[in-house]
Amino acid sequence: MTTIFFKRYQIALSVFVSLFFTSLVAQESLPKNFDAWVESSRQDWKIPGMAVGIVKDGEVVYAKGFGEKRLGSGEKVDANTIFSIASVSKNMTAAALAILVDEGKIGWDDKITKHIPWFQLKDPWVTQEITIRDALIHRVGLGRKLGNRLQYMTNSSRDSVLYHMRYMELEKPFRSSFVYNNVMYSLAGQIIEYADGRTWDDFLKERLFVPLEMNSASTSITQIKANDNQAYPHQEIEGKVMPISRRNWDNAGPAGGVNASVNDLNKWMLMQLGASGEFKGKTIISEKQMNEIHKPQMVRPQSDAMAAQGSYGFGWTITDYHGKRVLTHGGATDGFNTAMYLMPELELGIIVVGNNFNSLGNAVAYQVMDAYLGKSDVDWNDRYLQGYKRSFARAAEAREKIHQAQVMKTNPSLDLDAYLGTYRSVGYGKVEVKKQGKDLVLHFWDTDGLEAKLEHWHYDTFRAVWKNPAQREEFMQFHLGKDGKVEALDFEFSLRPLSLQVGAYPSNYTHTERFIKQK
Repeated sequence: MTTIFFKRYQIALSVFVSLFFTSLVAQESLPKNFDAWVESSRQDWKIPGMAVGIVKDGEVVYAKGFGEKRLGSGEKVDANTIFSIASVSKNMTAAALAILVDEGKIGWDDKITKHIPWFQLKDPWVTQEITIRDALIHRVGLGRKLGNRLQYMTNSSRDSVLYHMRYMELEKPFRSSFVYNNVMYSLAGQIIEYADGRTWDDFLKERLFVPLEMNSASTSITQIKANDNQAYPHQEIEGKVMPISRRNWDNAGPAGGVNASVNDLNKWMLMQLGASGEFKGKTIISEKQMNEIHKPQMVRPQSDAMAAQGSYGFGWTITDYHGKRVLTHGGATDGFNTAMYLMPELELGIIVVGNNFNSLGNAVAYQVMDAYLGKSDVDWNDRYLQGYKRSFARAAEAREKIHQAQVMKTNPSLDLDAYLGTYRSVGYGKVEVKKQGKDLVLHFWDTDGLEAKLEHWHYDTFRAVWKNPAQREEFMQFHLGKDGKVEALDFEFSLRPLSLQVGAYPSNYTHTERFIKQK
């Protein structure tokens, strides 16, 4: 009996020593002075708070917070602090759909109308042909015209937003090219509800968060309690980093609504690596479907013929680095930034979350990947920081040119009262021009707080300065009919600012929507 006990003790000790040294070797492969480098880099980027998680060879080797949850609060970020992870949520939505594929409830190439019969796009043929796969790999051609504004800035339900897709023009021909679109992931999330009966929110909690022990993960800011260990969003506005208000983006949840800590997200990465689809010996998603999620599905053209391949899977951007496959996705919402990187051949995963817009997450990931690849000749923070400074300067110069082009000492064509009224667009609904004191105010979609003060720019063009400073300012213009009366207004939505730190404009990607004045 003693001999058997001793042998079992030896085996247990051997396993413990093996795991200990595996973990120790993994940690020794991190970049030298890593903590100090991250903290110094955080300050370079003026990020109030951030956290970093790293997994390697089936183990968590790093989980640590830096800075503050809210600027000036003194409350330190740790590995359990909850951040909004934005578009990194997309690969979670894809994973949820993979479970339904495993169960035979859906197929990747099912037509959308098989599960949501009322769904329509403007082109009847595209309506009948669009599949779940099309939605997940951004080859529908819709772009962000509905995504970054109408979808995120309204209290409408997910189905209501999807209904309005029938009024939207495609930016590119169907299946012709990669055109990133958030609302298609909202559509993918609704497939879960129609095929399974559970909402996307409930399905993620029951089939992903609970079995993966992601105990603080949620799908809505309404699920975060006031006393929870949470980070708060910040933006740099007119040169100063400041806290900003959260916005409820529940109708875009499947595209970017998940909140989680790096301790949660380390578990998410562990499921992606090694025996992909498994966690602590439990199969969450079959290996077959994990392979479908991770493999290249849609080519993303590169400017350099000799550059690493660029493609998109299901919620993952796919590339190569020093001969190794890399799966990555970033995310940005109001005041939060996330970067997740996987290097499957090394069983390496890196997650970086922060509460201010920045590119530091990418720098951290490449610094860590280089360390595990035995390279140390690049300071990735310096490289990304210098690139950011150049882009900031270009955006500031372009913004100044817009200001210089303003025609001074002009007046609107009519008295301000003539512009008051309700304006409508078939696809974008109702906006209302009201008066507050001497100023015109534009109110969108009957949504509380979604208002912009209209500053006269020149002639009948106004600058819309949003009540929520995080939304910055955009341009709009009134149009008169032949009778000299106000006929319509055009609002220019800035969908991708050149540098948000500079402002919502200049932007190289905009959408102008016409709203007709109601009689």
